[in-house]
Amino acid sequence: MFILESYAVAVVFCVITMLCWGSWANTQKLAGKTWRFELFYWDYVLGVLLMGLIFAFTLGNAGEQGRGFLEDVGQAEIGNIGSALLGGVIFNAANILLVAAIAIAGMSVAFPVGIGLALVLGVVINYVYDPVGNPAVLFVGVALITAAIVLDALAYRRLPGQSQTGGAKGLILSVLCGILMGFFYRFVAASMADVKVDANGVLTPLAAGKLTPYTAMVFFSLGMLASNFVFNTLIMVKPFTGDPVPVSNYLKGTGRDHLWGVIGGMIWAVGMTFRIIAAGQAGFAISYGLGQGATMVAAFWGVFIWKEFREAPPGTNRLIWLMFAGYLLGLALVIVARIA
Repeated sequence: MFILESYAVAVVFCVITMLCWGSWANTQKLAGKTWRFELFYWDYVLGVLLMGLIFAFTLGNAGEQGRGFLEDVGQAEIGNIGSALLGGVIFNAANILLVAAIAIAGMSVAFPVGIGLALVLGVVINYVYDPVGNPAVLFVGVALITAAIVLDALAYRRLPGQSQTGGAKGLILSVLCGILMGFFYRFVAASMADVKVDANGVLTPLAAGKLTPYTAMVFFSLGMLASNFVFNTLIMVKPFTGDPVPVSNYLKGTGRDHLWGVIGGMIWAVGMTFRIIAAGQAGFAISYGLGQGATMVAAFWGVFIWKEFREAPPGTNRLIWLMFAGYLLGLALVIVARIA
């Protein structure tokens, strides 16, 4: 299987994760105003699974070190498979809330509040289980990101009409998303073997019964797909906003509608796979925190491309720029925490 051998390359992989995770939601907007997010999400989940399988049968089988995908599945313990599946279930619940929040409040709010909160919780949780990096530097970075979340929420509340129920609902969904999102990665990490190489670039033996990153990604994706029949079906029957969505409407979508959903899922899956590949060199807490820098990428799209704050009153831009500054400085500290 393909493995990383340096921290520098691991950081590059985490940056790719950040770009992928901060950009996939554009496909939800590109799918069209008439294509409800509940319908978009079915194709999104299929895209995640498709990309997971592609990586498993390509990079997962590349090289002579480690275990190939099918070999790894054959030796995996049921508890580790279950842990990866559970990670997918928890993530799916969180991500549906995120997609709903994007539909209501926009990318520049849903990501900084929801994923920012997930970053804070996730870094703390993963550091407790895998204490890699300077804790003082790491948690100062987390504190700055927390401040950025508050600034973004304050900016959002200044938009016209956001003091009404709909505005509050967008923030509430983002917060609930962040709480759930902060926990999913721990279960995926627990299912995987440590992927470490020595000074000569030789992979240390993988723990028996544990999963490689590629196998974990496939079972994680299957957990997403299975739970989607429960979570997304319930949301279609009783949506957060608007009328119920008949299942038959899915078949009425155009090829373009379906394609954007699949592409969105594949983009996200590239980011997830690169992140768990990088974890062997960067540590789970740092790879998690850096990957969640997607909040800034998404906020950039929302603020500058989709113009989601164009109707905000004077003074709001100051809050937005302070939010960007807090996030960027916080992320920089998360990066250097590994070598500080």
